Amino acid sequence: MSRTLLSAIALSLATTFAYAQTTPPAQPPAATTPAMPAPPAASTAPATPPAINTAPLEPGANSFTEAQARRRLEDAGLSAITDLAKDDQGVWRGRATRNGTAVAVGLDFRGNIAAQ
Repeated sequence: MSRTLLSAIALSLATTFAYAQTTPPAQPPAATTPAMPAPPAASTAPATPPAINTAPLEPGANSFTEAQARRRLEDAGLSAITDLAKDDQGVWRGRATRNGTAVAVGLDFRGNIAAQ
């Protein structure tokens, strides 16, 4: 019986030491989200429209489409744009209304706008 008792005590002590050496499972780190920068605030102020020049337009290889040329002219304050076509020098030319007056307009490859 003493041998059984000694075996039970030895087994009990062995499991106690083994338990004492076991480290508890680590807690997973708290989920943290890196700080994301806020999206830029939308500007409600209108952009400065392109200026209408009186200087001559420069000939050159114009890559604007008709829709882009029309949009630039409209952004410059011109309305009722008609007869818009690219001439042989690469300048978009047409007719438009500016401040209630009919004018001839042009748009060169640099985006310069002229109205006469």
